[in-house]
Amino acid sequence: MTLAPDQTELIARARADLRMGVPVVLRLEGRSVLAAAAETLSSGRLTEMRALGPVSLAITPRRAETLKARAYSEHVARIELPSGADTRWIASIADPADDLTHPMKGPFRTQRDGDDRLEAQAIALCKSAQLLPSALIVTPEDAAALASANALTVVELDGRTLQLLSLAPVVHARLPLSVSEAGRLHIFRPDDGGEEHYAVEVGRPSRDTPVLARLHSACFTGDVLGSLKCDCGPQLHAALARMGEEGAGVLLYLNQEGRGIGLANKMRAYSLQDQGFDTVEANHRLGFEDDERDFRIGSQLLKSLGFSEVRLMTNNPRKVSRMEDTGIRVTERVPLKAGKGTHNAEYLATKAAKSGHLL
Repeated sequence: MTLAPDQTELIARARADLRMGVPVVLRLEGRSVLAAAAETLSSGRLTEMRALGPVSLAITPRRAETLKARAYSEHVARIELPSGADTRWIASIADPADDLTHPMKGPFRTQRDGDDRLEAQAIALCKSAQLLPSALIVTPEDAAALASANALTVVELDGRTLQLLSLAPVVHARLPLSVSEAGRLHIFRPDDGGEEHYAVEVGRPSRDTPVLARLHSACFTGDVLGSLKCDCGPQLHAALARMGEEGAGVLLYLNQEGRGIGLANKMRAYSLQDQGFDTVEANHRLGFEDDERDFRIGSQLLKSLGFSEVRLMTNNPRKVSRMEDTGIRVTERVPLKAGKGTHNAEYLATKAAKSGHLL
């Protein structure tokens, strides 16, 4: 028996540290680095990290492409930090907000050789913390320098990317809805204590026949504020209404705001859209992929609730394939077209042209 945190708990602690601007120690197969999120790095910590050894800034190949920096691997680009670089310079590399007003940020010297797995893991941690995907990395010249840093979170990694966590049911209760008085809300929590996900049962859906289902990613701006920039709110209400009409269904409300990049980064993407970039281009300039969501979460929730076959309400063929890949049989794709307007016409056109949505 031990009271020490396990690997999952250490990763959760590291994620929280990065959000607060605290560096973490990452170890893999004898190599150790000190990593800090570029977005939350303070001047004092930058000075302390410089004193330990060579410093580099790890960014994604997507961000490197925008900056015209050479990425020598498909996982990460490692920019050598110039001697005079301060936190403002680091922030300008991580955040594309001023790319158009200050386009000449280079030239950059990027590292070509050596193991870059820890740098890639640091970026993955930043993404999972919903920070900009950029991390300052120090490889100590004295290996013992980090051994004495017992106040820092130390994560021993095994070379794999961060894995999907298991989701445990927390509670469920009756919840009368406008579309059906026979409603029930289920709460699920990942085992690292992260964002909870919800399942809404409408009526009394049978487990023996394909259930009408919707995987809906959280959208604070659309679902709550009624934003006209997307079709999320209308889709949410149309899906629930359809389930109410049919008398049964299950809506999975997944906390993957902004296609999995978080609300703050989604607002950064909106700001870039105001500069003339479309949704996909904005994500790439931030350093993210087109879509960072993990639809395996929806599959886990369906299985936990006893469903194995669904009639999936979606315009996104990728959701259908991901459900099939994870053991949920999709017997029918049910189109869900709602909310198109003048403010989101270009957004929907981009989803159709670049993300394959059937609109």
